[in-house]
Amino acid sequence: MATAALLLSGGESSRFGGLPKALMPLGRTTAVRRLAEVCVARGFDPVAVVVGPHRGPVARELRGLPVTLVDSELWYEGRTASVRSGLEAIPEDRDVLFWPVDHPFVSPSTVDVLERTRESDPLAVWFIPTYGGRGGHPVLWRSAVRADILDLRSDAPLRSLLPEFGVQVRRVAVDDPGVVANVDTPEEYRTALEEWEARAEL
Repeated sequence: MATAALLLSGGESSRFGGLPKALMPLGRTTAVRRLAEVCVARGFDPVAVVVGPHRGPVARELRGLPVTLVDSELWYEGRTASVRSGLEAIPEDRDVLFWPVDHPFVSPSTVDVLERTRESDPLAVWFIPTYGGRGGHPVLWRSAVRADILDLRSDAPLRSLLPEFGVQVRRVAVDDPGVVANVDTPEEYRTALEEWEARAEL
């Protein structure tokens, strides 16, 4: 069974000065295009990109890639509203790699590690990469968690479901600081970019 990718780019980037975080430059590409290219190269199907107020520039940036743009009409209600919009565009029987665009510095090898861990652990349903003991993104969900996510309120964080799944939550240690490099401000972007470039991941 194919795995789907859900790339989240539905916010207004208010803490980023109103400029789309999806268009943050990363080497010769941008954040959203890098995420999409990683997922397309790994055969994820579909690759759903949730968009909100910055739909136009994000769509232009993704031209030529086999991705599906999903409009989140309720993006202003909270991140989970956009996640639900994305899930509704994905077949119910697909596992999903959930990757917010504000974590663009993740190594592609981390995605591979999450997939291999899923194959070796049939009991877990929610796979979280960790670095230095901290959980980050992207996360991998089995299709079994879909209904629970769709039932969440728009303003309820996804992590509020973790206690419900208990031991079925698998934390996967990776040697990748990008999983915890959450970019919300221009300052955080510049710091993360310098560290990423120092790792020669261009």
